[in-house]
Amino acid sequence: MALSLEQIFELNETAKSAALQAGKVISEYPREKLEVNKKSGGDSLASQVVTEVDLLAEKKIIEVLTPTLEKYDLALLSEESVDDKSRFEKDYFWCIDPIDGTLPFIEGTSGYAVAIALVAKDGTPIIGVINDAYNGILYNSVQGQGATRNGEKFLISKDLTNRPFTFVSDRSIKNYFRHDEVMEKLEKLSTDLGYNGFETILHGGAAMNSCWLIENAPAAYFKFPKPQQGGGSLWDFAASSAVVLEAGGFAKDFYGDPLDLNRKDSTYMNHKGALLASDESIAKQIMKIF
Repeated sequence: MALSLEQIFELNETAKSAALQAGKVISEYPREKLEVNKKSGGDSLASQVVTEVDLLAEKKIIEVLTPTLEKYDLALLSEESVDDKSRFEKDYFWCIDPIDGTLPFIEGTSGYAVAIALVAKDGTPIIGVINDAYNGILYNSVQGQGATRNGEKFLISKDLTNRPFTFVSDRSIKNYFRHDEVMEKLEKLSTDLGYNGFETILHGGAAMNSCWLIENAPAAYFKFPKPQQGGGSLWDFAASSAVVLEAGGFAKDFYGDPLDLNRKDSTYMNHKGALLASDESIAKQIMKIF
């Protein structure tokens, strides 16, 4: 059943409420009680750690979203729950990351957020909600309706006069065996494209990295394809890509195809990577040099 725009708006309000309530759970949790546990995950530390707060935030989100599952016949996929595969049967599914950027959260620094998306069965992101609870900023998008930042229109700036090119990534890039090569090529790309310098932001989760990309245009954020499990998961890039696209940016895999946000054989994105950029021309140049 195809959702009407009115129904999508209703679901968007529910998703925003869920993200805000989860953010309250996260913000009010006493940090002195915080315990970090290990879980099975990809090949990065970020995908292997979980806290009680992740689970409490997820519980709150699911509590708020559950009435919509029956009302609109939706499926649900969440990072801290078992994938029941119902996302392959329903026309739409909620894709949830209760705390995207767990490492920054553990450290008590910016870079983490609640991320909720509504995704169509074919992998198209319909709704994106990102709650930066640390800074009190709510990012939101609805397909075809644009993106907002705390209710104000959120668009990638077209005035790039004297702006540096910014590479946004998580901290795993610092240990990547091609780190020096990547930085050298991106710095050269900045020069070749006529930007005023080269800067990096290397500490956030996918959701905040995507918002920082928009705020720091010209910019790019990417994860290389790799054989190992990891490279981000569906819940890392569902809300992220939704907001970037509606803000006027580029969000595809590293081969220029739409992101596989309802991947059949895994929830990881390592098979084709992910490439988000403030402009399609930047994305094409990155695909060319790597």
